[in-house]
Amino acid sequence: MSAPERIPPRGVTSDGRTSAAVLLAEGELTVRGQVREASNAVLYCSVSYEGREAACVYKPVAGERPLWDFPDGTLAQREVAAYEVSEATGWGLVPPTVLREGPYGQGMCQLWIEGVPGSELLALVDGEEAGEGWKAVGLAEVGDGRTALLVHADDRRLRRLAVLDAVINNADRKGGHLLPAAEDRLYGIDHGVTFNVEDKLRTLLWGWAGEPLTDEAVDVLKRLRDSLGDGGELTAKLAPLITAAELDATRGRVAALLRTGRHPEPSGEWPAIPWPPV
Repeated sequence: MSAPERIPPRGVTSDGRTSAAVLLAEGELTVRGQVREASNAVLYCSVSYEGREAACVYKPVAGERPLWDFPDGTLAQREVAAYEVSEATGWGLVPPTVLREGPYGQGMCQLWIEGVPGSELLALVDGEEAGEGWKAVGLAEVGDGRTALLVHADDRRLRRLAVLDAVINNADRKGGHLLPAAEDRLYGIDHGVTFNVEDKLRTLLWGWAGEPLTDEAVDVLKRLRDSLGDGGELTAKLAPLITAAELDATRGRVAALLRTGRHPEPSGEWPAIPWPPV
């Protein structure tokens, strides 16, 4: 018997869906293990369909821990919504993600991405200057009464992700949610706490706060604005996943980014950095 075909994240089928998304949605899901350190149920699985196979993560709605500021049973839909916005940007920053039935009921199913070691995106440095190639986030306590400057790489991929997080209102962009991958790609994962109506942006990627958006980002935001209009393609994809008020708030964040032309700054009304940061 020949080995199953491995599926690439970005292959596209004739109907416009990524081949990975088709596999995730239609394939047979088999649980192989559990990611123990996660706060919600996260199951490591394999999925197979028509001779193709891939590793994936399955997060059943039944395993979601209730949160005070998000409606119960909605985190899986928000993960899928984040993927749809990522695809609409053309940046492909979120691994293929679908909503489907699984062994423990409906849940989010996302392609497993193997991280590539050795890509340094975050660091703690002594002194008050980030240094060439780095952007300062803020001072952090490192024990014994010492502080160090938390920095992230001045990286085009991270800057794109910072724009995506501003659009989806990501309340939990930790270092462990950044996955450098093969072919110089970067993925962000764990988008369950997104799309809240209130401003909850909480991230380690504040290095560009207040700086002008790149021309590329402005062009992407204009496309998102158009796609989020009445009858827009992205509107149709998000409407079943988030509330009407959350969809309107997403439009408002895109409009605000285009109006200011700058990366957002911490609001002061919500902790700016997630804890723990990794």
